Amino acid sequence: MSLDVVDLRNFYAQRLGIVARHFVGRGVRSRWPDTRGFRVVGVGYATPYLGLFREEAERSLAFMPAAQGVVKWPTMRPALSTLVDELELPLPDAAVDRMLLVHALEMSQDATALLREIWRVLAPSGQLLAVVPNRRGLWARMDTTPFGHGRPYSRSQITHLLREAWFTPVAWGEALYVPPIQRGWFLRSAVAWERTGATLSAPFAGVHIVEATKQVYRAIPARREKRQLVPALEPALAPRGLA
Repeated sequence: MSLDVVDLRNFYAQRLGIVARHFVGRGVRSRWPDTRGFRVVGVGYATPYLGLFREEAERSLAFMPAAQGVVKWPTMRPALSTLVDELELPLPDAAVDRMLLVHALEMSQDATALLREIWRVLAPSGQLLAVVPNRRGLWARMDTTPFGHGRPYSRSQITHLLREAWFTPVAWGEALYVPPIQRGWFLRSAVAWERTGATLSAPFAGVHIVEATKQVYRAIPARREKRQLVPALEPALAPRGLA
């Protein structure tokens, strides 16, 4: 079940949400250091991170699922956010260069169908970047943050899901090694937690950040043709006297 957009907005306005935005945003930016001339679309609640690309990308749009709700983004400029059906995105085929998924896959009722719709609107050279809660991390075990809602994934589960939806994972990253504790003194040590976790390649990060490319040439399953029933005898009108 999707979280309400107001709850998501309120989380990112808190100190813990600001910390999460900083470290996840750093991981997102490291994967896409330059988006000049690209069309970037965020699905889910990606607005805390879309601002990284708004000034340099050709276009940045925020698509928020109907079950979640929508808020205006950016706040002080013309709106670039809209409410959508996540399985029927209002875009033609191959219209987008980059797709950013945040609070999307774990909240979706049909993650495979969502990814296949994203496959449709991505250009042949397009890239997908998904931020997904880590099944082994503390953030997925505590429902005090949005990352504790929905379905978390292991790396192998994400890989299987992406391949089933015609994507190939090409790069991985993690973020949020700091435990999701609101206390100020704990949050002040967040940089040390992140540095130590990344250095040790600890498996308990809060989120996976996976980059995937679109499989342009994919196997299309054969469909069995429907058989037409042909009557053995053609119908004929009987003479009136014999009726």
